[in-house]
Amino acid sequence: MIKSLYKPFLALLVCCLLFSNIKAQTTANTTKSEWVYTDAKGKLKYKTLPTGDQIMDFSYAGYMGGGVSLPMPEVKITLKPLAGDNTEAIQNAINKVSTMKLVNGFRGAVLLEAGTYNCEKQITINADGVVLRGSGSGENGTIIKMGNKPHICILVNGNVKVTETNVSSVFADTYVPSGTLSFNLVKADEFSVGDTIRISKPVTDAWIAFMQMDKLVRDDKKQTWMGGVITTDRVITKIDKSQITIDVPLTDNYDLKYLNPVGVKVTKINITGMLYKIGIEHFSIVAQSQSVTINDGHNQAFTIRGVTDAWARDITIFNTVNSVSITGKRITAEKLNIIHDLPTIGAAKPADLNGSGQQILFNKCTIQGNNLFFMGTGAKVTGPVVLLNCVFKGNGWIQPHQRWATGLLVDNCEVPDGGIDFMNRGIMGSGHGWTIGWAVAWNSSAKSFLNQLPPGAANWVIGGRGEQQKRAIPGQSTPNLPEGIYDSYLHQVTPQSLYLTQLAERLGKTAVKNIGY
Repeated sequence: MIKSLYKPFLALLVCCLLFSNIKAQTTANTTKSEWVYTDAKGKLKYKTLPTGDQIMDFSYAGYMGGGVSLPMPEVKITLKPLAGDNTEAIQNAINKVSTMKLVNGFRGAVLLEAGTYNCEKQITINADGVVLRGSGSGENGTIIKMGNKPHICILVNGNVKVTETNVSSVFADTYVPSGTLSFNLVKADEFSVGDTIRISKPVTDAWIAFMQMDKLVRDDKKQTWMGGVITTDRVITKIDKSQITIDVPLTDNYDLKYLNPVGVKVTKINITGMLYKIGIEHFSIVAQSQSVTINDGHNQAFTIRGVTDAWARDITIFNTVNSVSITGKRITAEKLNIIHDLPTIGAAKPADLNGSGQQILFNKCTIQGNNLFFMGTGAKVTGPVVLLNCVFKGNGWIQPHQRWATGLLVDNCEVPDGGIDFMNRGIMGSGHGWTIGWAVAWNSSAKSFLNQLPPGAANWVIGGRGEQQKRAIPGQSTPNLPEGIYDSYLHQVTPQSLYLTQLAERLGKTAVKNIGY
């Protein structure tokens, strides 16, 4: 059975190589975007909206904030497959390494030799500096075979607690644009360089009305888009009188016209329970074929949450549902190859890649399956999240899923049988409404694009190839919603990759080589 599952994987690999050749051949037939381009000196230039908003620098996404090679910590324990359930043996080895001394941020790796490891239960990593490493993701490598009882194969789990301090202020600027690294506070003298701050955007009635999300009704019942606050965490790198400079650009704008009287609060925070420097790599996860709805029990591949500076690389995944969930910070998911024998059932679809953290990079990932979201986001996600050189085949979509995520880049991705959607989902789900703002599809191709324009924000399709769709808000037939920005449609632009060019400009060409380019 396992060998037969690898046949579609090999076919998908061939398709990836073909797409790479096509990209190389078409580079010569390119034009220049008016929104991001290189000048005569090779420096990136950005066009701004009248309000000062611009396409952000996405290069901060990934392990250690981008441009850092994924490490190979020393092996401390080596295991071979056992007859029966291997969960306990693997867990005991992880627990033992978890007690070892940290050296340069790492305790060490547990190595699984080649073979099949039947695992009936969840494997958990909940200590800094631990790596679970296999001996290859192919059919002759390390195979973790999941049992019949639905569970997550691997959980990387920090127990994060955020405590607000008494050091607090509010934005002094009446408008702070998306993509900026600095803003002014009413009072900045109690903050210090190196402080971690939480920026809280209130979800006010005025802002909900401005976003036209105050009239969502289904079956004569009002749908609540969202409430509370939208938070994003940053680190202060510079203070100049009232002006604060932060480590990563803001992915959203802040218009006090709709956010007062509460305003935008900035608070110094303390974070405990966060895990650091954890990796899972070089194995495959195999589940039995599942023809289920998303509400039925199902097997999932892995979840990474409450972690900063982690990675998952070279992992082949068969037949899991809602396969991968990443809600941590500064995480790289590289060469994940997900394959489905059967589609899920029903109109509600799972998301194979859930990118709902900050500074997340999905690099060179592939998916083959039907009736699913290849990649989605949860509510109030503030990114940046990057999909780079990914190939997703089958009836599915890259589609931020619910309640206002910001800062998504889809860079040189291929969705030949499905769509890339930056859209208002209206009453769909439980009133998902506007799902995404400040998103960019760069030199990507799909069967179709749905690019819609949120009030007070922008979405871009630049160098896109595919059918350009227009639609009304779900639940209505007319009018079509305003379109987002299309630039150089049907013609690729230079630079070929926005993420890699931004990374090279910020950190140098070595940073690009460090991540395999």
